[in-house]
Amino acid sequence: SEDDDTNNLLEKARKLRQEVSAIESSKLEIQKQKDADEQALQAAEREAQTQKGKLRMRYSAEVPILKDMGEEVMERVDFPPRLKGGKSRIIAIQAPLPLGLILGQEVSIPGLTSIDEVAPDGNGEIAQIKQGDIVRAVTACQTTMETPTWQLLAGGIGQPKTKRFVYSVDNRPLEEVM
Repeated sequence: SEDDDTNNLLEKARKLRQEVSAIESSKLEIQKQKDADEQALQAAEREAQTQKGKLRMRYSAEVPILKDMGEEVMERVDFPPRLKGGKSRIIAIQAPLPLGLILGQEVSIPGLTSIDEVAPDGNGEIAQIKQGDIVRAVTACQTTMETPTWQLLAGGIGQPKTKRFVYSVDNRPLEEVM
């Protein structure tokens, strides 16, 4: 009977070890599944960020901006897509004036400024601007008179200061763009 009690206790211990092992295996499988799900989620987030970055690069351009202290810095300017189908892209073109372009307003899409004509051998053609291209923004310069306080006290008129900025032509009438 003592042997029977010992055997019963050994059998119970063996069953308990099996249950503990099954529970540990189940916990390990659950943890593996959670890890796999987390990795898949992170991979999807990385892919979404990559796609977002590609989309941003497609619809943005770096343009030179003249800052207050006279320094010119390159800044990325973002534009929302204007044409359906995702086949458009933004490019920045720098060319000396005069460009030799005739601008027009697109009839089918209100507020859209396009290139109606490019002068042969002009700076626009050299910069590879083509008829039908859409103008989204231009850089413009504005000259203002800056007058430090000490000059005002002495009766001075100030000094001209030029600021270069990006001017969006989206949804603006052609007369204003010109």
